[in-house]
Amino acid sequence: MSAPPLADAEARDRIRTALDESIVVEAAAGTGKTSVLVERIVEVLAAGRATVDEILAVTFTEKAAGELKLRLRGALEQARRRPAPAGSGARAAERHRCLDEAIAHLEEAQVSTIHAFCADLLRERPVEAGVDPRFEVLDDRGAQRVFRHVFDTWLQEALDKPPPGLRRALRRRVRRSAFGEPRSGDDGPTGRLRRAAWELAEWRDFERLWRREKDFRREATVDEVVGHLTAFADLTGRAANRRNDGLFLDTQPARASARSIRESDAVRSGRDYDYVEAQLVELAAHRKFARPRKGYGADYGPELSRAQVLEQHEGIVAVLERFEAVANADLAALLQTELREPIARYERSKTEAGRLDFVDLLLRARDLIRDHDDVRADARHRYARIFVDEFQDTDPLQAEILLLLASGDPDERDWRKVTPGPGKLFLVGDPKQSIYRFRRADVGVYRQVTEQLGRRGVASIALSTSFRAVPAIQRLVNRAFAPLMGSTEDAAATASRPGYVPLAPHREDEPSQPAVVALPVPSPYGFRGRMTGRAIEASLPDAVGAFVDWMVRDSGWTVTERTAGPATEGAAPERVPVEPRHVAVLFRRFDSWGADVTRPYVDALEARGIRHLLVGGRSFHDREEVGALRAALAA
Repeated sequence: MSAPPLADAEARDRIRTALDESIVVEAAAGTGKTSVLVERIVEVLAAGRATVDEILAVTFTEKAAGELKLRLRGALEQARRRPAPAGSGARAAERHRCLDEAIAHLEEAQVSTIHAFCADLLRERPVEAGVDPRFEVLDDRGAQRVFRHVFDTWLQEALDKPPPGLRRALRRRVRRSAFGEPRSGDDGPTGRLRRAAWELAEWRDFERLWRREKDFRREATVDEVVGHLTAFADLTGRAANRRNDGLFLDTQPARASARSIRESDAVRSGRDYDYVEAQLVELAAHRKFARPRKGYGADYGPELSRAQVLEQHEGIVAVLERFEAVANADLAALLQTELREPIARYERSKTEAGRLDFVDLLLRARDLIRDHDDVRADARHRYARIFVDEFQDTDPLQAEILLLLASGDPDERDWRKVTPGPGKLFLVGDPKQSIYRFRRADVGVYRQVTEQLGRRGVASIALSTSFRAVPAIQRLVNRAFAPLMGSTEDAAATASRPGYVPLAPHREDEPSQPAVVALPVPSPYGFRGRMTGRAIEASLPDAVGAFVDWMVRDSGWTVTERTAGPATEGAAPERVPVEPRHVAVLFRRFDSWGADVTRPYVDALEARGIRHLLVGGRSFHDREEVGALRAALAA
C-alpha cells in the first residue's frame, strides 16, 4: 500500500529542486528539517552546482555536526545506488560521476560548528586577524576559570577603595526564600558580581553604555520610601492578635526592616544609604511579605480595620517594587562601567597566553571578514553554497558572519543590507525550539534575519508534516499551542514569540491502544483535606512508577521501531512491545526549593526493578551507592 501524499509535498519538492533559489525553511520538531537540508546538499552535489570542498554546512554543537556528516555520507551512498530514470543517458552518468567525486572527497567538506569554522579561518589568516598563529581555544569551563582568577584579583584590589557601584552591590545580602533559606544558585554578593561581570564579558561586542536616569535622586528617594515603610510598620504593629493573625505574622519583615533602619540611623552620624537601599530591595523581593495571608475578622486592631491594613500593604508593596526597579537599573548602569576593568584584564590575560574563548572566535572572524575585502572575497569564492541547520540557535555575531559570506555583492560590508547570491544560502530552523539563550542565542535575531532576507527576495517555506508522532498526539499539540501562540500571520506572533504552524499527519493511529493518557493524581489532598500542589507532587512519583511498570510488563502496548540497514530502506517501521528504553520521563526542572525533583521518580522505578538512566539530575553525589564508592576509593 502506497503512503498517502504529504500535506507539504510541494514545499519539499521545491527545496529539493529549486537549487538556484536561496531559501529559509521553518519547521517544527519531527518534520525532517535536517533531512531536507541533507537532501538539498546531495542534489547540489549531484547536479554539479558545487563540489564537496565548496560546501559550508554549519550547525551549533559538535555532536550535531558529527551526526550531520554521517547522515550526508549515508544520503550520498543511497543516492548513488538509486537506479537512473529510463532515457536519462549522459545526464545520469554525469550525476553518478558527481556523486562518486563527492563521496571520495567528503572529508574535505566544511561540516562543523560555527566556532570550529571561525577557528579554521583565523588559523589561515592569523596576521590579518591579529591573533597568535598557534592560539589555544578555551572552552567554557577554561574561560570561566581564567576569568574567575582575574576577577578575584581585581576585586581584592578594588576593595581598598571601592567605587560606588561595587560598594552598593556588596551591601546586597544573600537572597533568601520565603522560608528564610538562601535561594538556589545565589552564592552571595561576590558571586553575583562575578556572574554579572562574566555576562558582560560574553556580550562585550555590545559596547554602548547603559543609560542612568538623571532624575533618580537616590538619597531623597530612599528617605521617601523609608517614610512610607515606617508608617506601614507602625500601622501593622497595632494588631490585636499577635500570636495567630496571619497578616500580622507575614508583615513582620516590614517591621524588622524599619527597626533595623532606625537602629542603623541611631548609631551613625548620618544615614547609611547603601545599607538602607539593600534593606529595601531585600524586602521588595520577599515573596511571603509581598503575598501575605489575609487573616480573619473585619478588625485588625483597635479602631483599625483589616481592609485598611490590606490597602496600605498593597500601597507599600507597589512603592517597594518601583524602588527596586529604579535602584537596580541605576546600579546595573554603574556596574557596567566599573566592571570594564576586570573584563579588560581578562582580555589582556588571554592575549598574553595566546588564548581565545568562543566569543573571541566569533569577534575576530567577524572583523576579519567584514574589514578585509580580500579575505571576504576569498571566502565567498571558496564556499559556493552555505547551509545552516538549527538557525534558531544563532546569535548576532554568527548571523553577521554567515550573511557576509552569502552576500551576492562582494563590496557589501553591512550584513543588514546583504542580498544572498542565487541559491547560495539555505537556512533551516524552528523559532519554537530556541533554547540556547545562555549561549547568546536569541529568537529575536532569528526573526530579524528571516524578515530581512524575506524583504530581499529570499523564499520562506514552512514544513508541517510531522513524521514523529501519531495523529492523536498531533491533534493534542495543535489544540494546546495554536490558541496560545497564534498563527505565523497573526499580529500576536512577534519577534519574541513565534507563531504556530499546525502539524499535519503522516502516520496512522494505532486503534488498539491510546496515544494520549492523562494520568490521575492518586492523593491530591493535603492539610485539612485541601487540594495542594505539594500533595500532588508528593503522590506523582509512585503513580508514574506504577504506570511505567504496568505499561512495560502487562499492557501489551507496542511502539514502532525502524531497523537500520540497506535491506530495510523504504520498509514500514516494525511494531515491538514497549520496553523501558522506549519510555522518557521529562521534568520542568531538576530541583525545587533545594530538593532534587528527580530522586523520588528514580526511587519509584528502582523499587519496581525497572532499568533506567538518569540524565542531568542534581543528586548524583547524594546517592547511597555513589557515597559508598567514593568512601571505598578514598580508603
